[in-house]
Amino acid sequence: MALYGSFFIFICFLTYAIVGMKAERKGHIQHRIQTYFVMNTPSYQADIEEEERSFYERVVQPTWITFKRKYTKRLGKEEASKLEHLLLKAGQPFGFSPVGFKMLQITITLVSPLLGGGIGLLFNLELQYIFLIFFVCFALAIILPKQFLKKAIKKRSQLAGKELPDILDLLTISLEAGLGFDVALSQVVSKKKGEVIKEFKVSLEEMRLGKTRKQALNAINDRLESDELRALIYNIVQAEKLGIGMVSVLRVQTEEIREYRRQKAEETAMKAPIKMMFPLVLFIFPTLFIILLGPAMIQLMGSF
Repeated sequence: MALYGSFFIFICFLTYAIVGMKAERKGHIQHRIQTYFVMNTPSYQADIEEEERSFYERVVQPTWITFKRKYTKRLGKEEASKLEHLLLKAGQPFGFSPVGFKMLQITITLVSPLLGGGIGLLFNLELQYIFLIFFVCFALAIILPKQFLKKAIKKRSQLAGKELPDILDLLTISLEAGLGFDVALSQVVSKKKGEVIKEFKVSLEEMRLGKTRKQALNAINDRLESDELRALIYNIVQAEKLGIGMVSVLRVQTEEIREYRRQKAEETAMKAPIKMMFPLVLFIFPTLFIILLGPAMIQLMGSF
């Protein structure tokens, strides 16, 4: 019986091995067919790429682009042009376009009051204080983005005023070495960095694309708000128009800019005592009176 049982088990294993080898070979052939014919099809590759992309790339980004296109159509051309002009003067902070900045402003306006009200509820404040926080956050959300742009424009203008004298010195030296104005300007742009250099680089690109020097330089005034730079561009354009030597014009302009900066520094220094008067009267003088006259007043009150 044991011999018959062993023979039966051997026959079963042999049959299973033969059938399994055939099935494995057939599966291997099917796998190779799928590899070379199915996986290389465009639809399959598209499905694989769709699965490999993140949730943000598959859902959030397309929704945002669609919403942005719809809002662009609703935004008026005049309002978009004004906002673009302000963003250019501010140096396009964070790479914002007019539509992107407007949408950010709307988002802040909607989220800030809700956040302020939520904080008020979290601390169990009374209802009138929660409404007060709500309206204060709403007002700040409307005012702060505009103030941010104004501050960025002012800061960029101040940086331009500080950078101009050194840039003009390098430009004058390059012109004295025999270079033309455009070549000298490109040399200065390649050696220096700053807000003025960025605008000159844009002007050089515009000149290469076909704009005249006058048009390219005057366009800087639309992108950078600086009285010194405006005067410089005006003098360069007039010197080119009248045929005056560019080196002498730049030297005079450099001296005028440095003199203007010196006058501004003196003006700021003259304003300092007036600005210091208010903290002195409000904070320092009362403290001195308390320290110096406090003991005498205590003794005087004790004697009475």
